[in-house]
Amino acid sequence: MANHKSALKRIKQNEKRRMRNRMVKTRAKTSAKKVLSAVDNNGDVSGEFKKAQSVIDKAAKKGILHRRTAARKISRLNRRANTSA
Repeated sequence: MANHKSALKRIKQNEKRRMRNRMVKTRAKTSAKKVLSAVDNNGDVSGEFKKAQSVIDKAAKKGILHRRTAARKISRLNRRANTSA
Protein backbone atom coordinates (compact mmCIF):
# COMPACT_ATOMS: atom_id res chain seq x y z
CA MET A 1 0.00 0.00 0.00
CA ALA A 2 1.14 3.53 -0.74
CA ASN A 3 2.46 5.68 2.07
CA HIS A 4 2.63 9.13 0.49
CA LYS A 5 -0.39 11.38 0.35
CA SER A 6 0.07 11.98 -3.38
CA ALA A 7 0.30 8.23 -4.05
CA LEU A 8 -2.93 7.61 -2.13
CA LYS A 9 -4.64 10.34 -4.13
CA ARG A 10 -3.33 8.84 -7.37
CA ILE A 11 -4.77 5.43 -6.39
CA LYS A 12 -8.19 7.01 -5.84
CA GLN A 13 -8.04 8.88 -9.14
CA ASN A 14 -7.04 5.76 -11.05
CA GLU A 15 -9.90 3.79 -9.54
CA LYS A 16 -12.43 6.49 -10.47
CA ARG A 17 -11.11 6.60 -14.04
CA ARG A 18 -11.10 2.82 -14.32
CA MET A 19 -14.73 2.61 -13.26
CA ARG A 20 -15.73 5.41 -15.63
CA ASN A 21 -13.90 3.76 -18.54
CA ARG A 22 -15.50 0.42 -17.74
CA MET A 23 -18.95 2.01 -17.68
CA VAL A 24 -18.45 3.61 -21.11
CA LYS A 25 -17.07 0.39 -22.63
CA THR A 26 -20.00 -1.59 -21.24
CA ARG A 27 -22.46 0.94 -22.66
CA ALA A 28 -20.82 0.63 -26.09
CA LYS A 29 -20.98 -3.17 -26.00
CA THR A 30 -24.62 -3.13 -24.90
CA SER A 31 -25.64 -0.74 -27.66
CA ALA A 32 -23.88 -2.95 -30.22
CA LYS A 33 -25.74 -5.99 -28.91
CA LYS A 34 -29.03 -4.10 -29.22
CA VAL A 35 -28.31 -3.45 -32.90
CA LEU A 36 -27.57 -7.14 -33.50
CA SER A 37 -30.70 -8.10 -31.59
CA ALA A 38 -32.77 -5.69 -33.70
CA VAL A 39 -31.29 -7.25 -36.87
CA ASP A 40 -32.25 -10.75 -35.69
CA ASN A 41 -35.74 -9.79 -34.50
CA ASN A 42 -36.61 -7.36 -37.33
CA GLY A 43 -36.77 -4.44 -34.91
CA ASP A 44 -35.90 -0.77 -35.36
CA VAL A 45 -32.44 -1.38 -36.80
CA SER A 46 -31.71 2.15 -38.05
CA GLY A 47 -32.65 3.75 -34.73
CA GLU A 48 -30.58 1.32 -32.70
CA PHE A 49 -27.64 1.67 -35.09
CA LYS A 50 -27.74 5.46 -34.81
CA LYS A 51 -27.65 5.24 -30.99
CA ALA A 52 -24.82 2.70 -31.04
CA GLN A 53 -22.80 4.81 -33.46
CA SER A 54 -23.17 7.81 -31.17
CA VAL A 55 -22.11 5.86 -28.07
CA ILE A 56 -19.08 4.32 -29.81
CA ASP A 57 -18.01 7.68 -31.26
CA LYS A 58 -18.24 9.29 -27.81
CA ALA A 59 -16.09 6.52 -26.33
CA ALA A 60 -13.49 7.16 -29.04
CA LYS A 61 -13.65 10.90 -28.46
CA LYS A 62 -12.94 10.38 -24.76
CA GLY A 63 -10.00 8.12 -25.61
CA ILE A 64 -11.54 5.02 -24.09
CA LEU A 65 -11.62 3.29 -27.47
CA HIS A 66 -9.00 3.93 -30.14
CA ARG A 67 -10.47 5.87 -33.05
CA ARG A 68 -9.72 3.10 -35.55
CA THR A 69 -11.21 0.48 -33.25
CA ALA A 70 -14.35 2.59 -33.01
CA ALA A 71 -14.46 3.01 -36.79
CA ARG A 72 -14.09 -0.75 -37.26
CA LYS A 73 -16.87 -1.53 -34.80
CA ILE A 74 -19.22 0.99 -36.42
CA SER A 75 -18.37 -0.33 -39.89
CA ARG A 76 -19.13 -3.91 -38.90
CA LEU A 77 -22.38 -2.92 -37.21
CA ASN A 78 -23.38 -0.93 -40.27
CA ARG A 79 -22.70 -3.92 -42.51
CA ARG A 80 -24.86 -6.16 -40.30
CA ALA A 81 -27.61 -3.54 -40.12
CA ASN A 82 -27.69 -3.21 -43.91
CA THR A 83 -28.03 -6.96 -44.46
CA SER A 84 -31.40 -6.90 -42.68
CA ALA A 85 -32.77 -4.06 -44.83
